[in-house]
Amino acid sequence: MMDASDTKGALSGLVVLDLSRILAGPTCTQLLADLGATVWKIENPKTGGDDTRAWGPPYAPDGDGNDSDLSAYFMSSNRGKRSVAADLANPADRALLERLAARADVVIENFKPGGLEQYGLDHATLCARHPGLVYCSISGFGQTGPNRNKPGYDLMAQGYGGIMSLTGAPDGPPMKVGVGIADVMCGMYATIGILAALRHRDATGEGQHIDLALVDAQMAWLINEGVNFLTSGTPPQRRGNGHPNIVPYDVFAASDGHVIIAVGNDSQFVRFCDFIGRADLPEDPRFATNPARLIHREALLPQVATALGRFSMADIIAGLEARKVPVGPVNTIPQALDSDQAHARDATVELARDNAPPVRVLGNPLKLSRTPVRHDLPPPSFGEGTNALKEWLGERENADTAHTDEHKRVD
Repeated sequence: MMDASDTKGALSGLVVLDLSRILAGPTCTQLLADLGATVWKIENPKTGGDDTRAWGPPYAPDGDGNDSDLSAYFMSSNRGKRSVAADLANPADRALLERLAARADVVIENFKPGGLEQYGLDHATLCARHPGLVYCSISGFGQTGPNRNKPGYDLMAQGYGGIMSLTGAPDGPPMKVGVGIADVMCGMYATIGILAALRHRDATGEGQHIDLALVDAQMAWLINEGVNFLTSGTPPQRRGNGHPNIVPYDVFAASDGHVIIAVGNDSQFVRFCDFIGRADLPEDPRFATNPARLIHREALLPQVATALGRFSMADIIAGLEARKVPVGPVNTIPQALDSDQAHARDATVELARDNAPPVRVLGNPLKLSRTPVRHDLPPPSFGEGTNALKEWLGERENADTAHTDEHKRVD
């Protein structure tokens, strides 16, 4: 058991062979790196590495002020790792990865199902050789099922999995979420699965294969709307910023911007109506309870909107906070990331780079009291860790040889 005073990171000593690219897998391995794991990110020299290195601008500048190979997209999910240039079709490179797999605790990949079999790096081959290995496969639709061979991208997962049907204005088209949330949440599920499998490995010595699909993960986080349908049989509808089960819970226009109102119960509704000067609304049977307000949503919301439009954002926020009614601003990304709260909570971090300006990236939100997350390695330039991996493997193998020789001498 790890000493609670360990400050190296909760996953210090864990070794990860990262064969993933784009966003879902890299999100997972970045989280593992933040928690102390050593992550070796394998990138194909024939393609210039992870596809997202070219998903710019913007790019971080190099030491001469020119664009580097660090796009903002790539940097969003690849800090804390070491980049290794290796071509799976090259026998020498493949042998290097096989040596790394023998030392790794975790392998993660997002090739199409069966795509790694020709290289001997698939889960069946590696798990048979290394029974304690935790091997995570991420794909669009999973390793089984009629769609297993179809490609998987975030937008396709959002479309297939149903979330786009819920997102957007009621009279508008289906809309994706503003960021690659299907990929990101899949990476979160992958992290949880890997940690659970490691717990089992540490208790029993048995590794295992984790089969995770973007679409499966996306359907899992339909949350209340998914269960609303399963319970009622009625397909959920797009409501813009409105809530399917609470009214009023929406974005409203103030005289100088927009605010979020989240009235969670009937007593809050009474206090809310007192502030907007409509104490008569809770007395109307159509609006007295939340179930009634849900039924009469279309009659209530225009009246609420008209009343709120007379106030400024600042007055609404101050007035409702004083009455303990949930309220907040609609911030732009600059306003959010440069807010006092963001600074107090290290929502962004600055990472130093050798011979180049530092880069600013989003911080890890986990606040661990005894094993804090690490933000000590910037996103890597392509292939910069290749020699380091060879040296590291040599040191490990030499150490094993010395241990074996010493054991023989003792016998």
